[in-house]
Amino acid sequence: MKTDPASLPATHGPARLVLACVAVLATSLGGCRNDFTGPQVAGWSMVGATERHPIIVSQQPQTMQIHVPASTRGLSPRQRADVLEFADRSRASDAGNSRLVIQAPGGGANEVAAMHAVGEIRQILGDMGFPESSIAVEAYHADGGNSPVRVSYLRYVAEAPTCGYWPTNLAEQRDNGNYPNFGCANQHNLAVMVANPADLVGPRTESDRPGERRDVVWDRYVKGKPTAAEKTEDEKTKIAK
Repeated sequence: MKTDPASLPATHGPARLVLACVAVLATSLGGCRNDFTGPQVAGWSMVGATERHPIIVSQQPQTMQIHVPASTRGLSPRQRADVLEFADRSRASDAGNSRLVIQAPGGGANEVAAMHAVGEIRQILGDMGFPESSIAVEAYHADGGNSPVRVSYLRYVAEAPTCGYWPTNLAEQRDNGNYPNFGCANQHNLAVMVANPADLVGPRTESDRPGERRDVVWDRYVKGKPTAAEKTEDEKTKIAK
């Protein structure tokens, strides 16, 4: 409803002017009103490529089977080399995030030979620097015959997103926003090229700190001697006068 300022009741000049301005403002606001009742959230969209095209990182078992005949009492040279290579791969691809699991067959014809092989495998892993806490030995029921010894670990695998989704014509996109396929190629290439997908999940654990120098400094401190490193005359800086 429009209001004619001339039809307002007679009053003082300033008050009449204020009422006229209020009526005009209400009329203009009423003319601009729309019936849109959707959510008024600005920028509610997945703008980042990492959100639209996530890299799925999961753990998948990697298993090596070692066939141990009943007549043997340990691993062959080739089998020892295979264990060393498998352990190197687990250390490089897993970075110490999971345990090495050794499964020995029980109840089979080669049960005794398998136990000798398991003991040798543990010795090899220990010599390589694997702590006892990262090695687990389990038994599984053998169905007779010469069942293999299994060595496995969980390896992180990065699953790349699928690209090529073009639902709209970019020439008709007027909102100046990122199109659906934006950044997908970078995410796909990163998932394919990453050396250790576990790095996408979190930082690696810290290694043990070297304590040789700390022990030397502490020993000299306890004895009341200078803790600074000693230098020869040639190593000292000389300032010409």
